[in-house]
Amino acid sequence: MLQKTQGIVLHVLKHKDTSNIVDVYTELNGRCSFIVPLSRSKKSAVKPVLFQPLSIIEFETNIRPNISLYRIKEARAAVPFTSIPYHPYKSAIALFLAEFLYRVLREEDKNLPLYSYLTHSIAWLDACEREFANFHLVFLMRLSRFLGLYPNLDDYSRGDYFDLLNASFTSVKPQHHAHYIKGDEAYAITQLMRMNYDTMHLFGMSRTERGRCLVIMNDYYRLHIPGFTELKSLAILQELFI
Repeated sequence: MLQKTQGIVLHVLKHKDTSNIVDVYTELNGRCSFIVPLSRSKKSAVKPVLFQPLSIIEFETNIRPNISLYRIKEARAAVPFTSIPYHPYKSAIALFLAEFLYRVLREEDKNLPLYSYLTHSIAWLDACEREFANFHLVFLMRLSRFLGLYPNLDDYSRGDYFDLLNASFTSVKPQHHAHYIKGDEAYAITQLMRMNYDTMHLFGMSRTERGRCLVIMNDYYRLHIPGFTELKSLAILQELFI
């Protein structure tokens, strides 16, 4: 039975000369993999150009049990982008976040709050005209809520350590591992936890501070997500934007 749904493009892998395999985080079925033909015909119901990093698409497919690779019957842009594909900094952010989500979103069940958060964030980035330098940091911090990894800020006092392994602030230096930060770096994480997209421009961060926060957050996810491998797009983002 055909089903109409929406999804966010996470990853595209060339399968054959005539098709790609595309991983999509869908609204109704969580993460799914689809085979997409590489037809360049103007009459094609599935145009390959739609499947760019973080593109939000609406499509028809047939989701059936015991099948790991589905086919898309028709597809169109659910949220047509006006800036992400054409802005070098936004394109770098999209490439990085798409790869990041490809690593962490593995569930095959519907999660409407998470899907809503992702689509709202992507649309916000596309519409934003300036002062989005901290966007990817705020995105990653707030994403941790949906994955059950959001640190508890209630017990924080200035000067505490942030224990990355146990996702908590502590006044005592962790003794059994080296996965912690202290002082100004720990304080910077608390500031990041208070930001949202509308207020993040009020928190001044230098290029060095922003770069360090990204490394810390990448390490944090790597500690808590099994099989979280090195992100190829991280270096690109660091060179272009941080």
